[in-house]
Amino acid sequence: MRYFFSAAICILIISFPAGAQSSGGAGAQAISAMENYRLGRDLEALNRMAEANTHYNEAVRQCLDEVSGNTASRNTYTVLTWTLQRQRRYSEVITWGERGLKVFPDELRLVEIMGEAFFYLDDYTRSLTYMQRYANALPQGDRVSVAYFFTGEIYRLMQKYHHADIAYTTALRFEPNLALWWYRLGSVREEIGDRTPAIDAYQQALRINPNYNEARNGLARLQGN
Repeated sequence: MRYFFSAAICILIISFPAGAQSSGGAGAQAISAMENYRLGRDLEALNRMAEANTHYNEAVRQCLDEVSGNTASRNTYTVLTWTLQRQRRYSEVITWGERGLKVFPDELRLVEIMGEAFFYLDDYTRSLTYMQRYANALPQGDRVSVAYFFTGEIYRLMQKYHHADIAYTTALRFEPNLALWWYRLGSVREEIGDRTPAIDAYQQALRINPNYNEARNGLARLQGN
């Protein structure tokens, strides 16, 4: 299910054209680590994981070369951690994120991705700390909706359903077209017995994805069908 979270959240990132050339192969045009990361992400979305990992591995190599050559920028650490995250190398995300923050303490992209990594490592306390730090520092940031979604996930898993409701609702103000997020909101509202708002959330999920069985089942439970 956690892979599904990650897949859903990937929708938020603008796709990079998958037709660009990679840095490997005879006569191929050299591309940056960021471009390799984006190409890998696009291929992963198409379930072409072997090809995706070729680009991810190249992005990691390029970033590590920049670090060892003392030419690393804030983008180096950001792309490195993003790529390691796509490969589910969460402990390495934390390691490199911490190193990056020592050099660039104001690089909030590292803060957010470390929050995600801590979540997948089941360290919810630290994940929550990093997500709140990001949201407080960048209330209109590119990843603030994701930060609030993960905050909702943490509170849901902690059974703090009222807190989760607030976090999911906030996330949906920024990104209202994600069925999973509406379903999660409906589920915590159902847990606290907030029947009518829960029905509304499940209905919103089904408007976006009419085949969302979990939302349909939740709606049936609350409507007594």
